[in-house]
Amino acid sequence: MIVAVDGPAAAGKGTLAKRLAEHFGLDYLDTGSLYRAVGMAVLRSGGDPSDAAAAERAARQLDPAGLCDPALRGEQAGDAASKVAAIPAVRTALLDFQRSYAARPSGAVLDGRDIGTVVCPQADVKLFITASLERRAERRLKELLDKGVSAIGERVLQEMRDRDARDSARSVAPLVPAADAVLLDTSELDADAAFAAAVRIISQRRRAD
Repeated sequence: MIVAVDGPAAAGKGTLAKRLAEHFGLDYLDTGSLYRAVGMAVLRSGGDPSDAAAAERAARQLDPAGLCDPALRGEQAGDAASKVAAIPAVRTALLDFQRSYAARPSGAVLDGRDIGTVVCPQADVKLFITASLERRAERRLKELLDKGVSAIGERVLQEMRDRDARDSARSVAPLVPAADAVLLDTSELDADAAFAAAVRIISQRRRAD
């Protein structure tokens, strides 16, 4: 079984996807970490994540062992990821890796922004996790403050608004729900409620098949 979990930043898709993978005994891949790793590699080399040549080079040299780097969870990595993800050559370079992972005999849960539309359009279940911009900004601000990172609410909100615009307007694999995806709005749901709702959706789809 392949489960595609898509959605914008701070909608809760990463936490949810991990729990779903554990619950159903599937492998898990955070595809956003691939783009974050590419973005950070460009930054660490002194380059600009918007530079197509530098970003493609980093994508083709990506070492999967570096996907556990804690720095990939920071705002700098997230912003860089949004920029490199808009570059067609980067998406092409990473597409085979993602599809090979999804094709594992054990099945997999992949979370990202174009899993159901581009990476795995044949996924057995497609979820699009969303939440209001304000609610997502609140979550991201809390996450940063809990980590001891100084942050201003208005700036976090604007950065998230800008990132949403980049992700939705890019010419290649824009952030949109797949036509057959089930939308799950987590604005008023905590992690447990969102998990329970997703399990019900997946279980129903499996019974229907």
